[in-house]
Amino acid sequence: MKRLTILAITLSVGLSACTALDKAPLSKISQYDYFKNETDLQLFTNPFYNNLLDKKPYDDQSDLIVNQTLSDLILGGNKRTVPNSGGGWSWTDLRRMNTLLKYSDQCANKDAVAKYNALTKFFRAFFYFEKVKRFGDVPWYDQELGSTDAALQNPRDSRELIMTKMIEDVDEAIATLTPNVSTYRVNRWAALALKAQFCLYEGTYRKYHGLTIEGHDYTYYLDLAAKAARELIDDGPYKLYKTGNPEKDYLTLFAQEDASQDEYILAIKFDYGLGIYHNATAFTLVPTQGRPGYTKKMINMYLMKDGTAFTDRTDGWQTLSFNDEMKDRDPRLTQSVRTPGYTRIGKTDVLAPDFGVSVTGYQPIKFVQDPTASGGNVDRNDRSTCDIPVYRYAEVLLNYAEAKAELGTLTQDDLEISVNKIRERAGMPDLDMAKANANPDRYLSSAEYGYTNVTGNNKGVILEIRRERAVELMQEGFRFDDLVRWKAGYCIDQELLGMYFKGPGEYDLSGNGKTDLILYENGTEKPKAGDGVQVYELGKEIFLTGGTRGYLNYHKDITRTKFNEERDYLYPIPINERSLNKNLTQNPGWNDGLNF
Repeated sequence: MKRLTILAITLSVGLSACTALDKAPLSKISQYDYFKNETDLQLFTNPFYNNLLDKKPYDDQSDLIVNQTLSDLILGGNKRTVPNSGGGWSWTDLRRMNTLLKYSDQCANKDAVAKYNALTKFFRAFFYFEKVKRFGDVPWYDQELGSTDAALQNPRDSRELIMTKMIEDVDEAIATLTPNVSTYRVNRWAALALKAQFCLYEGTYRKYHGLTIEGHDYTYYLDLAAKAARELIDDGPYKLYKTGNPEKDYLTLFAQEDASQDEYILAIKFDYGLGIYHNATAFTLVPTQGRPGYTKKMINMYLMKDGTAFTDRTDGWQTLSFNDEMKDRDPRLTQSVRTPGYTRIGKTDVLAPDFGVSVTGYQPIKFVQDPTASGGNVDRNDRSTCDIPVYRYAEVLLNYAEAKAELGTLTQDDLEISVNKIRERAGMPDLDMAKANANPDRYLSSAEYGYTNVTGNNKGVILEIRRERAVELMQEGFRFDDLVRWKAGYCIDQELLGMYFKGPGEYDLSGNGKTDLILYENGTEKPKAGDGVQVYELGKEIFLTGGTRGYLNYHKDITRTKFNEERDYLYPIPINERSLNKNLTQNPGWNDGLNF
């Protein structure tokens, strides 16, 4: 008889932790002594929240935001290699899930059993979604395995089978979990949000990659995504957070100590009193934390306040000064980066963009808290305490609109209950489907800045939904996954530039009539400047595309390899895993030197 030992304190279970033992040490308890009550089930499932949920989505790099050091993903080529181990190929949490599902019936409280089985199946669907995004086909395991089980040599199952099993799991979670608002615990609505998310991913992935698999086509998954999102919209208790102040509501939403119970369906709790922190504020304020900056491409995506495209302006939008390009834009722009007139939450000092902490000059402020938060230490490394969203209502609205648009069933009424609710919160005009489709945005469909593979009658509105998605969900961890499912990895190759400067001289970037920045030519004497004025030498400290004029080009000397369309949409399976299981095939384009 096999006996699984469970540490009484850590409750840690590894993939190969199952050993054949006749007796368990007195310091440990076995699975036959555990899972007896609801507390046991809760303690055993608690690690799923910590182990699986992304606690720092704000620092992901893409074509829209970059750091001082570019990620391997953006550098491409041989910067992305086949790892010996790790690389996301971890199954420990899955084994824990299957262990609970096997032994939970030992609990006499059958309501608790149903609840935690459903919760575990939510996380199993979540777990497999991450695996499919990363590796494509993977083995499906729904049984607890020991280190000698033959199933450990299983080949990869098709993504159709994985998706079918994920839908079964998430549907049980939807049917069983509480409909009550529970911001930090998974509920019925979080399960619906997950279903809408992964069905949208799968539907668009199959559509744009031309993926034909025995089973369901892309429309099946898009229909499920739309139905799950619509059920949440119609029956759920959520709404967009707003106080009637579109100039502040978006910024406030992400900087609050406690997640908005109106909009955050599921959030990760951070707390000063408990010493649980993240690094979002320091990430954008401390020069050693990455020096992040939005790219010029991202800034160009924000509409004018009247709903027209910034890139349709006829006054030379490409070379406008910082102050001019920021005028009369979508209010979310001034709530996402430092713009003229910016003040920290809770402060009155007007601050200019700090080039010492932002390589593009477009300095992020999303998730930046009041300086008095976290005991007044929020600006230090790893001292942020605002809650991080996992699922929020705005994403559900965007998922609904996109699924319907890609299906070809979107109506103006659909937009009124989804995208236009988001625009209303932001103080922006409605998106008009007929107008968007009659005149698709040329910037968003260009090879230089946009998506070249969007076609059909709904091309215009799909492009506008993608714009809305980029603006609304910026720094929330979605961008690369979106590019993958849209087969738009080529966007990674587009230019990573920053602010435009007409040449050496003095600049007022805060809009208060005072000089904030002085740029001077290489080889000339460094100008004298007052307190707080930033002074940089062109060609040595600040690099512009045209030498003494042009766009900030911090990464000018960095060699980047083009996104490999045949390889880079999936990650490689680690070498050691293929050595242990010779039935695992490698993903296309990745050479690990193993030939079986």
